[in-house]
Amino acid sequence: MLIQTGRPLADLREDDLQDLLDACTVRQMRTGRGARHYRGSTHSARQIRFHLGILNSQARPALTPLTLDERMADVPAALRPAFVAYLHRKRATCAPKTVSSLATRLAHFGRYLTAIDPDIASLSALDRRRHIEPFITSLTTTVNTVTGQPITVADRIRRVHAVGHFLAEITEWGWDDVPPRRLIFHTDLPRPQRVLPRYLPVDADRKLTAALSNSPYRLAADALLVQRACGLRIGELLDLELDCIHEIPGQGSWLKVPLGKLNSERMIPLDEEVLTLVDRITATRSPGRPMRHPRTGAPADFLFTHHGKRLSQSAVRDELNRAAATAGLGHITPHQLRHTYATALINAGVSLQALMALLGHVSTQMSLRYAHLFDATVRTEYERALNLAKSHIGPLPTGRPQLPITDVTGGGWKDAPAIKSRLAGGYCLRAPAQRRLPVANICEHCPSFHTDATHLAVLAAQRVDAHDLAEDAERRGWIDEAERHRTLVSRLDALIAQAETA
Repeated sequence: MLIQTGRPLADLREDDLQDLLDACTVRQMRTGRGARHYRGSTHSARQIRFHLGILNSQARPALTPLTLDERMADVPAALRPAFVAYLHRKRATCAPKTVSSLATRLAHFGRYLTAIDPDIASLSALDRRRHIEPFITSLTTTVNTVTGQPITVADRIRRVHAVGHFLAEITEWGWDDVPPRRLIFHTDLPRPQRVLPRYLPVDADRKLTAALSNSPYRLAADALLVQRACGLRIGELLDLELDCIHEIPGQGSWLKVPLGKLNSERMIPLDEEVLTLVDRITATRSPGRPMRHPRTGAPADFLFTHHGKRLSQSAVRDELNRAAATAGLGHITPHQLRHTYATALINAGVSLQALMALLGHVSTQMSLRYAHLFDATVRTEYERALNLAKSHIGPLPTGRPQLPITDVTGGGWKDAPAIKSRLAGGYCLRAPAQRRLPVANICEHCPSFHTDATHLAVLAAQRVDAHDLAEDAERRGWIDEAERHRTLVSRLDALIAQAETA
């Protein structure tokens, strides 16, 4: 552009930038070569001129999001106005990202309706057996277009919720075109998977921290180190501003975390290591004029800026993938750093109330997920019970006399029409259909089984019962059962002889 116009950078006009984009569009139509690179570079050129003070306003977003009408293009034509009107209404009470997520899930439902019933004329024509139940069933085989894998249970729940809330809310609002009855119920939701937070083990945490500390891509690497040190969500991390550090006399340094996922701010105490990290970030970042905050529209000096733009989530994720590969670890997400931070606090004994404040949780249930990772009460009770059990068992018996086997049934058990076995502490009865058990009388035949003269009464009583059971089985025609008992008699004879000799 400088060569073509023959003017210095300060004299370039918006018309010159637009002429370049128009030329790229003409070339794309003529040759098929895309202009995505030029659009991105032109956006960067506009942003740099803004930071140099040449332009009074920053560049518009490089990518313009689709309108709600465009996103609902695949919804049956008769239903499309209601879908779009509902999403416009939700903008009054929901964050833009929430509305965008609702649009994505309702678009899935709309595409499904187009596939199975493209001529549906109204929402009142929706039928549970014909439309809703097949849609819920189809989610079990729906594939994620990015990963190629079936969508998660959580995603299935969100899609069913989105459709259910849409139909329920327009009914509550008194819209004209609504289903005549409720179509989606709580039992339509699959059981959620209650998984524990995916934190990094100590060894993996150390390896990743070392890889990030040695990374040549300092801004993104330091951003991840701040996230790990403070337990921030990635959106909260990239929304940090230059004045995020607050010094409180007598209470040290604190990090002001901006409005995030739950639309709330919080303060996190910092140590000297994090302060040094933030000082390095302020020296590494690209300086410039305040930029418009995407949430409030007010000018903001963001902490993480690079080449006239805010550091993007994709740049942070790419750096995390690179560092994980360098450390020899598998795929890691930025949110796992938050889980690792919370897990370290739990292991250090932080209270549930303090954990809620540090993580910005609004309910105890959110923080209890981390408390369940390493429940100190469970560990304490386990060790108490284990020590008690060991104290009751005591050392292995060497000369302690054992009580003889007594028949508490009055002697009738040996006459029962069942397969019977005498055990060391009682007996076993089972129906003939259950046949022989593979583990019956296994202890007496085990090479590790030892006995002595103090157990002669027990062995003698067991031999008498085994002999009687062998004769009973023989009378009933249970030849294998009789042979098993006679084998036990032979083994008991050897044990008794051994005990008497000893």
